[in-house]
Amino acid sequence: MSHHRTTPPIVLIFAGNDPTGGAGICADIEAITHFGCQPLPIITAITVQDTNNVIRLEPVSTELVTQQAETILNDIKVDAIKIGLIGSVENLRAIESILKSHPDIPVIMDTILRAGGGASLSNESIVERLHDLLPLTTLLTPNSDEVQQLAPDAGSLDEAGEMLVKAGAQAVLITGTHAHTDDVVNTLYTAHTKSALDWPRLPESYHGSGCTLASSIAAKIALGEELHQAVEEAQQFTWQSLKQGYKIGNGQHHPNRTHQAK
Repeated sequence: MSHHRTTPPIVLIFAGNDPTGGAGICADIEAITHFGCQPLPIITAITVQDTNNVIRLEPVSTELVTQQAETILNDIKVDAIKIGLIGSVENLRAIESILKSHPDIPVIMDTILRAGGGASLSNESIVERLHDLLPLTTLLTPNSDEVQQLAPDAGSLDEAGEMLVKAGAQAVLITGTHAHTDDVVNTLYTAHTKSALDWPRLPESYHGSGCTLASSIAAKIALGEELHQAVEEAQQFTWQSLKQGYKIGNGQHHPNRTHQAK
């Protein structure tokens, strides 16, 4: 970066709390902090979950979500916004209005529609309304399952990526962790380009890999990096976090986001 700043870049996060620490706001905070950025965490939902699945989800009141965000944005200059679990259609509308008031801040949206264990974290109206956020989104990061919910008419993942870009997202990164391929292939679509990055598939299933990747990209964008490079470096960090992950419960493995790159 050419100009010197005395404060770290700042990433505002809208996300739910996962009490296991694997995913959600805890994952976001760890990933963003790893890259030397300051996280500003806004809680959108309280969940009850273990390493197997989500048992209960309680959205935070929309008034509280709005107040948290507006209070922070009036006080602090934000460099990027990361959106994870939204919790309710009302919260989605509130976030939409906040993004419209701050159109210059890049937005990384991780479409969390389902828990790693399979529990649904959204309903049809949330999926429909998500399309209203696309024109406000710099990068959308759905996995291959989620993209089928977001673009049900698409005949292929490529077509889905292209449809979501046409619907307004500046870029879409479809992640391949849920696909049944030897390598994990993540594909980045923009209006004029498509580029695929692949990584060796790890043997375990992980709780919070999507949150880790999206937050890492948000941190890199906040640091001023160009999108393709931000995605590649974030993916490298995420893969290392998973490779060095560990099992603390009976279910999925935990990413190790506090690792020093080996």
